Amino acid sequence: MLKNDTLIRALLRQPTAYTPVWLMRQAGRYLPEYNQTRARAGSFLGLCKNPDFATEVTLQPLARFALDAAILFSDILTIPDAMGLGLHFTEGEGPKFERPLRNEWEIRNLFVPDPDEHLRYVVDAVAQIRRALADEVPLIGFSGSPFTLACYMVDGGASTDLRMLKTMLYGRPELLHHILDVNCRAVTAYLNAQIEAGAQVVMIFDTWGGMLSAAAYQEFSLSYLERVVAGIKRSYGGDTVPSIVFTKGGGLWLEDIAAIGCDAVGIDWTMDIGTARKRVGKRVALQGNLDPTILFAEPRVIREQARHILTAFGHGEGHVFNLGHGVSQFTPPEHVATLVDAVHELSPAFH
Repeated sequence: MLKNDTLIRALLRQPTAYTPVWLMRQAGRYLPEYNQTRARAGSFLGLCKNPDFATEVTLQPLARFALDAAILFSDILTIPDAMGLGLHFTEGEGPKFERPLRNEWEIRNLFVPDPDEHLRYVVDAVAQIRRALADEVPLIGFSGSPFTLACYMVDGGASTDLRMLKTMLYGRPELLHHILDVNCRAVTAYLNAQIEAGAQVVMIFDTWGGMLSAAAYQEFSLSYLERVVAGIKRSYGGDTVPSIVFTKGGGLWLEDIAAIGCDAVGIDWTMDIGTARKRVGKRVALQGNLDPTILFAEPRVIREQARHILTAFGHGEGHVFNLGHGVSQFTPPEHVATLVDAVHELSPAFH
């Protein structure tokens, strides 16, 4: 039984004594100990693909900060890498694929990786992290969304305009739907494998969904998010497994996201969380939504901004405090400690 189940209870909109807090990318380059482990691993992928290293870096932020959850250390692109697209990382340029999907025959040959075979290192890492946590706090598993994975798979890496992807979307939509169908089945199997290995919460990162038009978002992103949510296990071993869906830039479609069956919706910093709460009512919990760059400010400002978000959400249940996106690699670690402590100190007044 979990010693600290505050996150689970908040995601299920149950009473809690305070607002739980964890941070996207809480294990990362802003921590000196992470950089030391990454150097020992030899590369970012070497870090991800070794369960011992993945466990080590997953636990590092919990040793520093009083966080209410651990999140699996991995990458959203493990699925397309397992499909054979040749993932690699270039310093300063981010992820790249050696074989992006440009030809129809490549797209038709896509397959759903078997998590127990092609992604065994992730499954093993989840199990190892869960054992190491000893039920102190819950473990969050995750995946990229079908659409976000497709963006990298078609464009070959991060893109400011998704030119290749959108060219396919409008010119050969049936090909993109085929990619998304395969990705959808792969993400569902992957998340279920993580749940079976010990993940107690799962989150789907739809990083690029906000770059779509309203109609395209519904057809090419949200519909597949809904399929994934419907296909993942809602409970395992007698315990409920909550799900979180986060579309960066998706505030325009908040009600639609809340209606797909997930337990919580993540929001970025561009939306007022009080307004978001009024819009979704009691349908879902909300996760967010401090601007990550506020962590560059002095501690007094960080506390003020944390209080502002807590006040905006207001009294009651269903709030998980988080950033509106991941921790920057340039963030001072002591400022993260300021934020976590501020949330724990200030939030009981709202419960």
